[in-house]
Amino acid sequence: MRCYCCSSKSFDECCEPFIKGDKHPSSAEQLMRSRFSAYATAHYQYILETYTKEKQQGLSVEDLAQSAQGATWFALKVHPTLAASSVDSLVGNLVSSTEDSSTDSTVHADAKVEAVTNAEPISKTNLKSISKPITKPITKPNNAIVEFTAYYFENKSMYQLHETSNFSVEDGKWRYHDGVLHDDCGKIKYGRNLPCVCGSNKKFKQCCATKSR
Repeated sequence: MRCYCCSSKSFDECCEPFIKGDKHPSSAEQLMRSRFSAYATAHYQYILETYTKEKQQGLSVEDLAQSAQGATWFALKVHPTLAASSVDSLVGNLVSSTEDSSTDSTVHADAKVEAVTNAEPISKTNLKSISKPITKPITKPNNAIVEFTAYYFENKSMYQLHETSNFSVEDGKWRYHDGVLHDDCGKIKYGRNLPCVCGSNKKFKQCCATKSR
């Protein structure tokens, strides 16, 4: 089965090992993709534990589950971000070496994308109302930004969440900190005969449109 994050890999080769805690993402983009897949598969414990420690304060698995209630996350598009790719290349070796030497993993996800910004559960029908600036500029080599658009269905309507996210390395592991929502977030119309947003090369009506409920 193709991974929920719409990569070219299967789920068990892509995001599943991160969600299970068998491996740790070596880049901010890998973490972002795995968090989307965790939302798509309702692994809210993983989502909570991959926030920075600061942002975990005041959040719970129940909060995250409630924020995503009624949404079916089905496709992800990662936008090219030079800052993210260049920083990832600098930090990748640090994360890998720390993972190999660590005897106490901070990820222990054994419950089942990104729908929370600035550590606050977001209402999917009111995305713009909680948009806030990133609290700290991306200036250190252990920080990176990733821009993405996540697609989901709610009440048989299609929505998109377009965010530029801020990631940092804590204890040798990538963590999500906060992000800025773009103005095009919200309900959208997408032609059923257009190529599917997941990149499958099928028509939308023959692919992800069938996941609407």
